[in-house]
Amino acid sequence: MGCACDSCAPGAAVETVTGGDGRQHRRTGRVDTVMRTSRLPRNDPAQYDELADQWWRPQGGFAMLHWFAAARAEQIPPAAPGEVLVDLACGGGLMAPHAARLGYRHVGVDLGLPGLELGRQRGMLAVRGSVLAVPLADGCADVVVAGEILEHVDDDVAVLAECARLLRPGGTLVIDAIAATRLATLIAVQLAEWIPGGPPPGIHDPALFVDRARLLAAADRLGLELRLVGWRPSVRDLVAWRLGRRPVVRMRTLPTTAVLFAGYGRKR
Repeated sequence: MGCACDSCAPGAAVETVTGGDGRQHRRTGRVDTVMRTSRLPRNDPAQYDELADQWWRPQGGFAMLHWFAAARAEQIPPAAPGEVLVDLACGGGLMAPHAARLGYRHVGVDLGLPGLELGRQRGMLAVRGSVLAVPLADGCADVVVAGEILEHVDDDVAVLAECARLLRPGGTLVIDAIAATRLATLIAVQLAEWIPGGPPPGIHDPALFVDRARLLAAADRLGLELRLVGWRPSVRDLVAWRLGRRPVVRMRTLPTTAVLFAGYGRKR
């Protein structure tokens, strides 16, 4: 059975255009879906530079990251004067409006210059550097966000160690990642990459997905109190977003962390 929404109905406008990133974008109704034309390998960081024009398109190739940013912000307390939020692998700075609303000085760390510039334009202090060796001082952060990065590096525990190093005692940690399970590979790669609002094709490598037990054991060794919860997009919101009736899809919690999960914690 085909989709019954108005943007997929017979006669709906369908247009394929090639953007400045060299990729094709299939515009069907209200949603801009990125089609993979690059020959870059999976998880190559250069993909983010190619897709830089997608960062701030709420219905573009990074649409789901807008949803994640809003969900992360719900777990962050309002800032006291002068408090700092360090945003690891900040991309195009999607946490910027949330950090500003909560009152934080927003410091974004990433290797990609196009994304850093987009974040800077939205009030983020941009720092070019690796999440494996962040060029910031110990204990400088009241909040550390490490969203959608643990499943993109060879050593996710090393990133977690940097989070612990950057946090002051009592500081807040917010992470999210994809679990190292067959179910996650099926849903997050084989299915989600071809669904509007899902990740751009080729952006994830299942070989790097996160071992949750290993992550929790490492958090304890690093002095982090961390709990994991499962995540999924709200189905009702997703339909409304697909029809152009909602700008952002809310994330809902699940009893299982076997696909997409978030982690909330503090430094002891």
